[in-house]
Amino acid sequence: MSSRSTSTPQARISIGEAMDRLVRGGLPVRFTAYDGSSAGPPDAEIGLHLTNQRGLSYLMTAPGDLGMARAYVSGDLDLVGTHPGDPYEALVLLKDHTKFRMPGPSEALQIARGLGLSHLRPPAPPPQEHLPRWRRAVEGLRHSMMRDAEVISHHYDVSNRFYEMVLGPSMAYTCALYEAPDATLEEAQSAKFDLVARKLDLQPGQRLLDVGCGWGTMVRHAAREYGVRALGVTLSLEQAQWAKEAIDREGLGDLAEVRHLDYRDVVETGFDAISSIGLTEHIGVRNYPSYFGHLRDRLKPGGRLLNHSITRRHNRRQETGAFIDRYVFPDGELIGSGTIVAAAQDQGLEVQHSENLRLHYASTLRDWNRNLVENWDECVAEVGEGTARVWGLYIAGSRVGFERDEVELHQVLATRNHADGRSDFPMRPTW
Repeated sequence: MSSRSTSTPQARISIGEAMDRLVRGGLPVRFTAYDGSSAGPPDAEIGLHLTNQRGLSYLMTAPGDLGMARAYVSGDLDLVGTHPGDPYEALVLLKDHTKFRMPGPSEALQIARGLGLSHLRPPAPPPQEHLPRWRRAVEGLRHSMMRDAEVISHHYDVSNRFYEMVLGPSMAYTCALYEAPDATLEEAQSAKFDLVARKLDLQPGQRLLDVGCGWGTMVRHAAREYGVRALGVTLSLEQAQWAKEAIDREGLGDLAEVRHLDYRDVVETGFDAISSIGLTEHIGVRNYPSYFGHLRDRLKPGGRLLNHSITRRHNRRQETGAFIDRYVFPDGELIGSGTIVAAAQDQGLEVQHSENLRLHYASTLRDWNRNLVENWDECVAEVGEGTARVWGLYIAGSRVGFERDEVELHQVLATRNHADGRSDFPMRPTW
């Protein structure tokens, strides 16, 4: 005698219904999916469209920021009503709405079955995604020289031509200084480098060390505008090669030099000044003592150090988000300016001045997004649409973070004093 199953088939759940149930606070944009379902306000000017089942699998296997980033970078999730080179308006709306709420076990099972359990098998991540932290830990200690070189290459050795189109002629990949609201990006970058030079009180014939020099813009500015003998070091081979060509092109070879080198391998001493513009984010908070100690030892007594870096609004240790860690700055770490000041002081440096340029970075990012949009087709041809999407998302998202004071940008100026306490610093700043 046979028995017949009395179980009923699991009711299907539309993708739109699932999004409505899972997104905390509801969707502020219009969401549509390949199954014909939708969610969110029908009259929204900005929308998201899920194009295929792989995109659904990304969302289900990494719910929240990482899954949405994977689907977006792969082209499985499209923005509607905004350009992929500048998704700023969409990110302003989506801020605080990309975290899925955690349903109870029975509801989670119901949703998973309703959408299809086959989608719980994670697809391979996009090729732009770096290894997760635990995998990187297996392959080398965090912030070891070998691992730092690898992750720096991941970010900076993309394509010099791509960076030229996004960053503009200055090839400056750090916060600019907008002395007027209508200043161009090039004017603002020049003003930033000149502010650094004036804070360091550069004089003709002095020696400058620029650690994490990028494409050598500070090195060339100091040599060209101040007659300084400048040495820059970078872990990116492509940056070093580009910088050397720019130095030769500008006829600065007698004053400026860029080496493909870890800052920890710089052995020269007696520098009058050291600039570090955008390096501290990469070295790791636990390495601050050795970092500031090494730079102190490169300075002569009375020399100055200018540390320019992205910071947090607080001094608590906090890992970067999954998207930034996997796609943009693997192993990057941020902390508050107070920690930077304390680390410099603990290594015997006297901190003379600290300045927050947070809103200037928001303007810088706005202009980088604008460049990416204007050069979109060429950028896609150069690095592929997936990488171009990563950059549009990263730049626009960072702009939102600076505007909301989630991250800041501090310049900290310090001196290595003489044995008798003299700093050679004036009673009041001169810049």
